[in-house]
Amino acid sequence: MRIGLIPGARRDTMELNATIQQVVKAEKDGFDHVWFPQISSFGFDALTIVSMAGALTSRIELGTAVIPTFPTHPLVLAKHALTAQAACSGRLALGLGLSHRPSIEDTMGLSYRAPVRHMREYLSVVRSLTSQGSADFSGEDFNVKAELNVPGSSPMPLVIAALAPRMLRLAGEMADGTVTWMAGVKTVGTHISPRINAAAQAAGRPQPRVIVCLPVAVTDDSSLARERAARTYERYGQLTNYRRLLDIEGVEGPSEVTVVGNEAQVEQQLRDFASAGATDFVASILPVDQDREASFSRSWELLRRLVGKV
Repeated sequence: MRIGLIPGARRDTMELNATIQQVVKAEKDGFDHVWFPQISSFGFDALTIVSMAGALTSRIELGTAVIPTFPTHPLVLAKHALTAQAACSGRLALGLGLSHRPSIEDTMGLSYRAPVRHMREYLSVVRSLTSQGSADFSGEDFNVKAELNVPGSSPMPLVIAALAPRMLRLAGEMADGTVTWMAGVKTVGTHISPRINAAAQAAGRPQPRVIVCLPVAVTDDSSLARERAARTYERYGQLTNYRRLLDIEGVEGPSEVTVVGNEAQVEQQLRDFASAGATDFVASILPVDQDREASFSRSWELLRRLVGKV
């Protein structure tokens, strides 16, 4: 199981240069990948960060987790992604997602109508543009006839934030995997991995990636860590898409799926995710002890040591 990081998921304020330097350090320390969220009202543009970080790194995979599809036409998104792919010399993993009805309808004033159909058509267009340089697609939501040439670019893996059964089937049939948030080990093992793998097998496609993103806190005070996680990630327990996953897991809220404990306990939890079918684990490090810098470093160091060993 590959191990990486996702800075920005806590919505902590980070300076642009500090974010880039964290990627540089992650590559130096051997991490497999770094992913960037695309939050409409907070933080930096994910593909811009990929481009900037790509110029200062040479090995590490750089992913987006995830870019909402409804606000951006697939032709525009494809050109942006191909530009980022050229900037990072072919190390982009493009993660796309539907976002959430309140963000799309209430905040942006857009329609969240027929989300699975929308994603199927969107993927069809983006895949064609990024892999073949052209698209000739006619659907209910999109009609795209276009050519696209971005010098120095190349096709990239496409993963989607597939959580519900129909989206997991779509991910298995058309994407290269799923990227999750707030999915516990039971949910990964009984709901996500079986569904996406079965869909990929039925479609004759390679085994998909199951990229699990979760908060991580290495600490000797698990109670404090879960209290901090409950406050930090409370809003995610109120969003329908994540609430379904928490219900499958049988927990009250995000704090109960946060990976918490001392070094041995956290290592075992990561091994449990690998056994449940996760191909990648991406940590949002949550500092919980009084010395936040030391707390962050303790989690970082454990994750660093586990790269290539889980």
